Amino acid sequence: MVHLRFHQRPDADDGLRHLTAGRGSARVSGFGADVAAVLWDMDGTLLDSEKLWDIAMRELSVELGGEMTDATRHALIGAAAPDALRITFAGLGIEPTEAQVHAAGEWMERRVVGLMSGPIPWRPGAREALAMVRAAGLPSGLVTNTKRSVTQLCLETLGREFFDVTVCGDEVVSGKPAPDPYLRGAELLGLDPERCVAVEDSPTGSLAAAAAGCAVLVVPCEVAVPERPGLVFRESLIGLTVADLRAVQAIAHR
Repeated sequence: MVHLRFHQRPDADDGLRHLTAGRGSARVSGFGADVAAVLWDMDGTLLDSEKLWDIAMRELSVELGGEMTDATRHALIGAAAPDALRITFAGLGIEPTEAQVHAAGEWMERRVVGLMSGPIPWRPGAREALAMVRAAGLPSGLVTNTKRSVTQLCLETLGREFFDVTVCGDEVVSGKPAPDPYLRGAELLGLDPERCVAVEDSPTGSLAAAAAGCAVLVVPCEVAVPERPGLVFRESLIGLTVADLRAVQAIAHR
């Protein structure tokens, strides 16, 4: 795992940045890495929507008969809908019937749709990062564990014009942490996943992207992401550049 900070020198040429990793630093220009596309997670990465999910999940827990613990809530971050329901019931010590799981899923979707029907706050620097990647001519894909019905609402805030493809959690066999969503995103773009940089905020999402073979830039939001080889960390998306993405690609696949 490499922690990165990018600093623009006052006298630096365009596209030349300093990369500090661990104890040393290296001068990086071009990187020799070809970033073919960027695959973006949505909740907690582009949109500050985890707070809305928090409201819905905690209310669902009360509907099912008890308060949700913080440990259970943290385990839910980034989870696909079936896994989220399983974790929620398990946290309450309930072994649900198929009918109970179905009813809980329908309740959850109605509540989340209601919460996300208006404007959703952005994560710092996310709007500018999307615009930067689009201006650079790089293809972009939205890869989320959120269902299509909710994602469509979120796209009203994000802007559909920023994405060449979108992949939702109910459109793949297995959601994150399985690699399926990222493999599908790369497939729709006609690219090898190893040529894509995935931007994630959660342990679940970073596991999925890495398993698919993507280079992974992690910008943590609600919970810490464990350090693992190949993950590159950044405090926010503010000031993100194509050169930064190339550095992520180079470090992940060196």
